[in-house]
Amino acid sequence: MFKKSILAASVIALTLGLSACGGGGATTKVDARGTQGQQLLDLKEAYDKGVINEKEYNKTKERILKS
Repeated sequence: MFKKSILAASVIALTLGLSACGGGGATTKVDARGTQGQQLLDLKEAYDKGVINEKEYNKTKERILKS
């Protein structure tokens, strides 16, 4: 549970930092230390909370699924 919280916090912190710059080439990064399923869950959580937009969500989701 603690690792999930840290992973989720890392994803949110990374996406906040990147998306807060106003876009224009910003990328969404997902902590690759978790399982693919956990990365997808964390990404969905960030999207649901409005931290990232739909375009960033879909792009990052595709990247996770390809890895």
